[in-house]
Amino acid sequence: MKYNPLGNTGLYVSELTLGTMTFDEEDGSYSGLIGATGQELATKMVDLSLEAGINIFDTANVYSSGMSEIMLGKALGARRQDALIATKLYNAMTSGPNDLGTSRLAIMREVEASLTRLGTDYIDLYQVHMFDPTTPLEETLRALDDLVRQGKVRYIGLSNFSAWQIAKADGLAKLMGTEKFCSVQAYYSLVGRELEREIIPAAMDLGLGTLIWSPLAGGFLSGKFTREGEVSGRRANFPFPPVDTDQGYDVVDKLVEIAESKNASVAQVSLAWLLHKPGVTSVIVGARKEEQLIDNLGAAEIALSDEEVAQLDALSALKPEYPNYIPPQQRGETLFSRFQND
Repeated sequence: MKYNPLGNTGLYVSELTLGTMTFDEEDGSYSGLIGATGQELATKMVDLSLEAGINIFDTANVYSSGMSEIMLGKALGARRQDALIATKLYNAMTSGPNDLGTSRLAIMREVEASLTRLGTDYIDLYQVHMFDPTTPLEETLRALDDLVRQGKVRYIGLSNFSAWQIAKADGLAKLMGTEKFCSVQAYYSLVGRELEREIIPAAMDLGLGTLIWSPLAGGFLSGKFTREGEVSGRRANFPFPPVDTDQGYDVVDKLVEIAESKNASVAQVSLAWLLHKPGVTSVIVGARKEEQLIDNLGAAEIALSDEEVAQLDALSALKPEYPNYIPPQQRGETLFSRFQND
């Protein structure tokens, strides 16, 4: 297992993160959509992850209505000091008018609830799950800064922000002298490369680490889905993230070819592609079954050649969007001449 610095911090995280969205009771709130592990299997998955060298575990207050945090805390137990816990806030846990968002009130309330559920007195990485358009970023940053100063939170991160929101948050923190966000958690996969347009460039320019969620596109890149196969399992009930299946199946065909040549699984090659991409700090893997997790952990051992990466890049390439389709100019030439040269 390789370890990478989380942005411009001195914190090193494993290149794979265990995601715990599936940690729930079998009859829990998420079980009908994405499956549920139960405590025994959740603990086994944490065991396997630690043995493989994973040192960071990702959850959120809203996952399984808090049950994911409870199960993760129980699974770690006395090994808490050996692990980094990343959790999130934003989503409403109940229906009160102040339950949603990242106001000072919500932040102070939710951090205490998460600490209790996790059975710990500090959170290593506390992440804002979404951008809150109803709360000034200044209020959010000052509240999070207070948590760091109080020792309840070590580092802060953000998730699902657009590039301009990331840049605004970073600039405000510098201006105000508060703790800065050190990481971005965002969706990225071979069939979902939109963050390459602005989010990855913004994160790299500002020195933020990245944690990648849904690297298998909700199971589409697991190897179960081909042109001839029928959609089943999680994507049949919860087809998220959305996928352009016409392009997606071309990608899967190439993944199958590469996987067979390496005696690997399609999922492993899909994850390995991400581990070869610039700007990626850690890829979040999750599973409903023990064998799925074991397979995902094997992705850290898969080496792709430059040619294989290029082939997958070409098949999954984004269509150029404004302003990126305007060719760059060199000194001494006009925009029109560049178009003529191209």
